Formats: sequence, structure tokens, C-alpha cells
Amino acid sequence: MSDRTPNLSLPKISIVTPSFNQAAFLEQTITSIHADPSVEVEHLVVDGGSTDGSVEIIQRHAHRLAWWCSEPDRGQYDAVNKGFARTTAPIMGWLNSDDQYTPWALSVVAQVFSQFPEVEWVTTRYPLRWDRLGRAIRCSRRNGFSRRGFFHGHYLPGRGDSLIQQESTFWRRSLWDRAGGKLNPDYPLAGDFELWARFFAHADLVMIDTPLGGFRAHGNQRSVLQRDNYVAEAERAWRAHGGAFPNLIAKYLPRRANSTLCRFDGNTDGWVLATV
Repeated sequence: MSDRTPNLSLPKISIVTPSFNQAAFLEQTITSIHADPSVEVEHLVVDGGSTDGSVEIIQRHAHRLAWWCSEPDRGQYDAVNKGFARTTAPIMGWLNSDDQYTPWALSVVAQVFSQFPEVEWVTTRYPLRWDRLGRAIRCSRRNGFSRRGFFHGHYLPGRGDSLIQQESTFWRRSLWDRAGGKLNPDYPLAGDFELWARFFAHADLVMIDTPLGGFRAHGNQRSVLQRDNYVAEAERAWRAHGGAFPNLIAKYLPRRANSTLCRFDGNTDGWVLATV
């Protein structure tokens, strides 16, 4: 059950948190998901059998959760799939147990999806990085994300100039279902990147012109400890979905073609779409 008083005109959002022995950060993660009472959140925590006090933290917040468990699983993406299989909301995203959202993230995302039914998935233009204490220590700017740029390798980890930040990416359930309805277990490190490849086959990605979330840098993440393996796996996924480096002519075409930015209009207190 939830202690929030949501604005029922906004769509509900399903958030899954895969968790394993991140008790030092888990409470901040849960709190960030429930920071805005205007949004109805269906939040599930799927813990892999933590032994560091994480379960006690989850139990303390159980009244906010739609469901939770603590049991052995086959890793992060298995946990995410297990959680999403139990969700019902029309908007979806996941947040790992050591990352966090900005306080306004979910209300902005809900408003954008409500205002623009043609938008199928979104990410931020300004991805954040948090430190161990949860302070924002870096905010970078993305120029744009296009389908052509993705399949030409412009956003490949280790090669590209812009990465799609998983912590700030949300999508409609209808897109998730059309793209297969689960994360692919053949990509245990780069399952997020492989999912983006499937999404791009169906819909363009829209950037929102405000920070939504961030990755916490504390040095003990798989994406850091196994960086080279993540990069190799992402490129394997990219090639499997038709990615190829451009020929000499295509190489010099604009990278940002067909990129869409969602920007707030202070005159109308709403969001507008623009091409960048």
C-alpha cells in the first residue's frame, strides 16, 4: 500500500528496484522513488537474498511497496524481469538499489507521457552522477539521440559520444510489449543497451530538458568492475540488431537528425516538442 495522495489525472508509473547487498544506499533509492506525492507509483523491490541489512530496510518501507521479495535469483536482469512481470502501470522504468531520481523526476515523466500520447520512450538530456553521499557531482549535456545515430554506433559505450542513461529512461508498456516484454538474459551486463536497440526498432527516443536521475559512483558496481566486458557485450548486442559503422559518406552526416527534445514552456506551464 502507499501513503501518497496522487494526482489521478497523471498516469501511474511502475518502478522495479533490483537489490542485492546495497544497504548503504538502498534507503536513499527508495526515498527518491517516493519523493513526489503527486504521482501514483507502483514500486516493487526484488532482492536477491541480501545479508547486509537490506531486507530490514525493505521491510521498513513495505507500506510503500506494491510487492517485494528476498530470494536467490540469476542476477540483476532476472530480478528486473521478475518484477516487471508483476506490474500493471502504463509507464515503466527501473532504478537499481544504489541509484536515485531527482525529486521532480516522476511527475515530469508522467506529465510528458500524459501530454504527448505519441511519445513512447524518454530519457534526460542532462544525466547526473551522484557520489557516495547522494550529492550530484556531475551533470553533462547530451546533444541528441536519433535512431540513425544509434545504429551507426554514436552511442556505443567506449566508442560513442553520448550514452543513454538507464537511470533516467522510461517507456510505455505498449512499447515494452512490442519489443518482447522482457530483458534478454543473453546479455547479463548490457541488458539495458540491448533493450534500447529493440526500442529503437519501434520508436524514436525523446529527450526531456531536465535532469531526471543519476548513476551513483562508488566503485563497487558491475558496470565499473567489468567495464571492458560491458563494452564488448553492448557492441555484440548492437551488431545483433543491425548496428554497423557508417561508410565514409554517412560518417559525416549530422548525428542528431530526427532527435526530439521535450522542453518546458513557462508561458503555458506545459511541455513542448522541438527538433534539435
